[in-house]
Amino acid sequence: MRGRELVEGWKRLGSASVAANGIELQVVEHGTGLPVVFCHGFPELGFSWRHQVFALADAGFRTLTPDMRGYGGSARPERIDQYDMLTVCGDLVGLLDAYGLEDAIFVGHDWGASVVWHLAREYPERVRAVAGLSVPATPRSSGPPTAIMRSRLGEDFYMIWFQEPGVADEVLDADVRRTLLQDDILSAQNFLDTRKPLPPLPEWLTPAEFDYYVEAFTATGFTGGLNYYRNLDRTWERTAHLEGVKIGQPALFIAGSTDPVIRFTPLQKMSALLSDLRGSIILDGAGHWIQQQRPEEVNAALIDFARGV
Repeated sequence: MRGRELVEGWKRLGSASVAANGIELQVVEHGTGLPVVFCHGFPELGFSWRHQVFALADAGFRTLTPDMRGYGGSARPERIDQYDMLTVCGDLVGLLDAYGLEDAIFVGHDWGASVVWHLAREYPERVRAVAGLSVPATPRSSGPPTAIMRSRLGEDFYMIWFQEPGVADEVLDADVRRTLLQDDILSAQNFLDTRKPLPPLPEWLTPAEFDYYVEAFTATGFTGGLNYYRNLDRTWERTAHLEGVKIGQPALFIAGSTDPVIRFTPLQKMSALLSDLRGSIILDGAGHWIQQQRPEEVNAALIDFARGV
């Protein structure tokens, strides 16, 4: 399916509002069999997994795809401290409980990858296997992450610019289309320079699919997603007990060779954390939005991985 047909197919799946960890998550369920939970990143939605949901359901898996806390149809708590990593992990445990599931395969992209890597260590009994896209598993940093980023990457680095409540929110919310089309996010100046013409839609995203995102973020704004970044240090403080704890479940990593994330997040550190890494796949020429840009290859890798566990 492509374009409008894919959007309409996604909408026909419907969704349920599921009570989890004291909030409501909007969850799309499709297929039957071994459960696979998809976790999206920023600025994305459960819809970002549309290609994978249909493919894995056709391959015999039961997919559960939430809009993560702060996004889309899910709850958006106002307090910033409600978005640290362990709280979001609690959402996913609550999701399993709501569906009566002991465990599942968890697949995450971007922030969703960080969440599932943490989930596999914090709640190992609930994670049968784990796959991260774009963001590799890394050991706990030696100090608060924002201090390290400031010293190495400066105040203009986007994660630092995102820290002050309300500042980036106002800029990103003012022009949703420009924000979603921003193709170089590493510098805050690229968000602030509104004189530049809008980049074109990437070839892998149709107007109908893009409009789905625009409608959702016009309704919600970006604050929920930005609050994940504002909990980098809080998460570090709350996860001291995970120092040296490895991920023993079967694991898979997938990224694009041109993804800027892997330029500042060394892949070689994964081996210190993953004791059963089944594959580290780098798709030549692919960028950050890998599950949407190269769905056939990502689907094939995920199906092969899921069947193996």
